Amino acid sequence: MPRPRLLSPLVLLAILLGACLPTVSPPPPTLPATFLPRATFTPLPPTATATLAPTETRPEVSRVLILSIDGLRPDAIPQAPMPVLLNLIQAGAYSLVAQTIYPSGTLPAHASMLSGLCPHQHAVNWNDYDPSQGYALGTDLFDLAHAAGLRTVMVVGKEKLQQVTEPSSLDHFTYINDRDLVITEYVVREIIPVGFGVLFIHFPTADWMGHEYGWLSPEYLSVLRRADEALGNLLAALQASGLRERTLIIVTADHGGHGFLHGTTQPEDMTIPWVINGPGVLPGGLGLPINITDTAATAAWALNLTLPPEWQGIPVYEAFGQESPPRAEPRCP
Repeated sequence: MPRPRLLSPLVLLAILLGACLPTVSPPPPTLPATFLPRATFTPLPPTATATLAPTETRPEVSRVLILSIDGLRPDAIPQAPMPVLLNLIQAGAYSLVAQTIYPSGTLPAHASMLSGLCPHQHAVNWNDYDPSQGYALGTDLFDLAHAAGLRTVMVVGKEKLQQVTEPSSLDHFTYINDRDLVITEYVVREIIPVGFGVLFIHFPTADWMGHEYGWLSPEYLSVLRRADEALGNLLAALQASGLRERTLIIVTADHGGHGFLHGTTQPEDMTIPWVINGPGVLPGGLGLPINITDTAATAAWALNLTLPPEWQGIPVYEAFGQESPPRAEPRCP
């Protein structure tokens, strides 16, 4: 039987988000069936390996686009609102209680997001642009994709993010110290016409407004609306270029925030959205815990790349209707 279509994703999402940040929201009501996970997956036996065999069925993905909206709290999505992202949520798989690393600095968190490694492995313990520190340790998503002959691209709004991976693993890197819409204009003009294998885009503005005016402030919510508009422009450009059909899209964040800061163990800081949309993705909420390190693992698995054994991230097989292995929570000490 087909899954019932959500009649009002904005209203229902607002109800769901009541469960995300219990310290600032009342206990949530019973969720409607349409927001429960698609199915209950039986975990592998305790003696099984941590990941499924590489012969598992993989989606027909030609490229992956990862968009990180810096400082995006899940409960801000309906408050802004962000209708384009809400549509991606409705049509894709999602978790609104995914977890980042601690402490959730922008550079260390993105290093984990794009390497599949915990901070003690990639050793990024600084959060400012500091060339003397070099680059994150270990094999990251860009290393794998570049070695496989895929075009690797990063377009970011904070200069320090270039220290996530070595320049030799990138075919194109651009730092744009401007608004999310300006970053998108560059991607639409310079990147999409050429094509890509792995494209990472970073929107910085919500984090700037959070630190300046406060998370969930009118100013913060206003720039999230602009970020959503920029996301819509990206999707339209992919569609017009004939790339959308075989592009796997992951929209997530490095951290949330509360007051004028982030980096604590409070759920407002640690909880992030994780949304995936594209080939092979089955719509519905994800029941298994999602960690920020799972982003790189899912992208690499979908592109048929071999995951390094030291990666802590696990592909989110559940998003594709496949059995998932046991998941330790948290996985980053």
